[in-house]
Amino acid sequence: MTTHPDGIPLDLSVDHVELYVEDLDASARHYARAYGFTVYATADRPGEARSVAIGREHIRLVLTQALAEDHPAADYVRRHGDGVADIALTVPDVVAAFAAAVRRGARPLAEPEETDGVVTAAVAGFGDLRHTLVQRRAGTDHRPLPGFTPAPRSEPEADTGLLAVDHFAVCVEAGLLRSTVAFYEQVLGLRNTFTERIVVGAQAMDSEVVQSASGGLTLTIIEPDTSREPGQIDHFIKNHGGSGVQHIAFRTDDAVRTVRTMAEQGVAFLSTPGPYYRMLAERLRLTRHSVPALAALGILVDEDHEGQLFQVFTRTLHPRRTLFFEVIERVGATTFGSGNIKALYEAVEAERHG
Repeated sequence: MTTHPDGIPLDLSVDHVELYVEDLDASARHYARAYGFTVYATADRPGEARSVAIGREHIRLVLTQALAEDHPAADYVRRHGDGVADIALTVPDVVAAFAAAVRRGARPLAEPEETDGVVTAAVAGFGDLRHTLVQRRAGTDHRPLPGFTPAPRSEPEADTGLLAVDHFAVCVEAGLLRSTVAFYEQVLGLRNTFTERIVVGAQAMDSEVVQSASGGLTLTIIEPDTSREPGQIDHFIKNHGGSGVQHIAFRTDDAVRTVRTMAEQGVAFLSTPGPYYRMLAERLRLTRHSVPALAALGILVDEDHEGQLFQVFTRTLHPRRTLFFEVIERVGATTFGSGNIKALYEAVEAERHG
């Protein structure tokens, strides 16, 4: 793993994602049924909080419910509802990475400490999100977290084929895009890989993508143009109560099979207008999947100079209509197809007004 001369790791990757939730048991059941995740560890801190670690392949989510009013999860849920509170990052040396990040301007939240061969520390990210830095000593299993007890092995309710976290979409308040991108470039050593301005009717938004050298961490950071009519980004920021993770994209190697399986498990996806598929054959020569198969499931397709990508959004189940998820398959493509961004935006707008 390479490191910047002053100690900033250049190929950060996602270790796990912690969501603060109002109802832990209901949330765990939902992710198990809808996404084919299984519980692999639990943590019970009487009078404080309960947590469940759940996932499959390289996807690891930690769901935490507060048991005390002064626990951070209680305050988070009051302000935001269920949502992403921590994007934890694997680093080769927590002590060095923490010191370097703080030296370059990160706000420290937790000093380095070691428990059972796992070293952790934490710094603040955008909004009230935190980044826990994680280092596992040689010989330590890649899944356990300090304070967690392994759960009995169980079979998934469905084989969804989900493999890893592909990226996070982050909505920031107007005027914060550049400073947020600069934080990840200068403090955590990510590089800017994509810039886009999207105009849909009377609405507009600006976005930039930052990514670690290995591609193990990718953030699409979006801000609304408040000189235009309010749209879905404004809606998220208002209902979430500030900047936050709008959606998590899970990668698969077969979008059609994954989406079909998830739909059978009760997951609802955003619909795509029929004309999109009537024009698709003229716009692209598909390298895999058929237009009828994509149309039946509402999957979008686009391409960059490296290949094609297939993607679709889930309908949000959040009471505030904020957090949702994405399924994405990359067949060579390494960026985000510009042709899909407008279609995805319009699909979310239709859902928001539906």
